[in-house]
Amino acid sequence: MSIILEAQNVVKRYAGHTALSGVSIQVPQGSIFGLLGPNGAGKTSLIRIINQITGPDEGQIILDGERLQPKHIEVIGYLPEERGLYKKMKVGEQLLYLAQLKGMPKAEAVEKLKAWFVKFDIKGWWDKNVEDLSKGMQQKTQFIATIVHEPKLVILDEPFSGFDPINANLLKDEILALKEKGTTIIFSTHRMESVEELCDNIALINKSKVVLSGEKKEVKNRFRDNTFNLEYSGALAPIEGVFEILSAKNVEGITKAKVRLLDGTNANQFLGQAIQQVDLKAFNENIPSFNEIFIKVVGEDANTIL
Repeated sequence: MSIILEAQNVVKRYAGHTALSGVSIQVPQGSIFGLLGPNGAGKTSLIRIINQITGPDEGQIILDGERLQPKHIEVIGYLPEERGLYKKMKVGEQLLYLAQLKGMPKAEAVEKLKAWFVKFDIKGWWDKNVEDLSKGMQQKTQFIATIVHEPKLVILDEPFSGFDPINANLLKDEILALKEKGTTIIFSTHRMESVEELCDNIALINKSKVVLSGEKKEVKNRFRDNTFNLEYSGALAPIEGVFEILSAKNVEGITKAKVRLLDGTNANQFLGQAIQQVDLKAFNENIPSFNEIFIKVVGEDANTIL
C-alpha cells in the first residue's frame, strides 16, 4: 500500500500552547482517512500545516514522496469547517476565480464547472450572489470549489454541516465516487456514524498527540472485549471458566442477556454449552462502535493508549 501523505513528528506551538506534539500519521493512497478528535485536540492545526497556511515548528510533511512545497497547493482541495466564500460575489464568477487560483485554464474551468452545476442540479445558480444562497446551497458551492480542479488529495472538514439528509447522501455518493477514481480523502468530523460508513483508516488526536490510529477494522478489533448479546427462552446458568452473565432481562418469556466468554472460550464452544440449557433465538458479538471507542480513548490518559 503506497502512502500519499505522511506527517513526521510534527510539532506546532502558539504563544506557549503546544497544538501538536510529535504527531505522525500515514495516509494511504486512494483511501478515505478519518482525522478525529475533540475540539481543541490539534486537528485543525495539522490541516492548516498540510495546506501550507502555517508551517510546523518541528517535523515535516511528505506529499507524494516529496517534502511539502508551494507547488503542491494545486494538487490539494480543501473544504474548511468555517466556509470561506465571498458573499457579495456571484456563484459562477467566484468558482471560476477559485478554479483559476488552482492553476486551471479559464476555458477548462468553465467547462468543468458547468458540468458540476448540471450534476448538482444547480444550473440557475451561476449568476446568484452567494449571500442569497441557503447554508446547504453554499456548502454545495464550496464543495465544487474544492474538487473542480481534480486534486490528488481532498481535505474535508465537517463536510456535512448544514446539509439535510438528502443532500448529505448526495455528498456521500460524491465522496465515494472520488475514492473510486483514486482520489485520497482526509475526512475530519465529529460524526462517528460517518466514520463507520466511509473511512478506511483513522487517526485520533487528543491533547495534541495521536492516541489511536490504524485501519478501521483492525482498530475495532483492538477494542473487542469478548462479550456477546443473546436472546433465549429458558434458564441460562453461567459455567465457571467458560462464560459469565453480565446482564439479563426477561420480557414476556424471552431473556435478553449480555455474556462474556472466559479463558479463551470461542463462540462455537459457548454455543455448544448454551443450546444444552436454553432455546436460543439470537446471538451476536458486541463489537464497539467508533462512538464508543472515541469516548473511551478520549476519556483516558492519552499517554496510555497508542
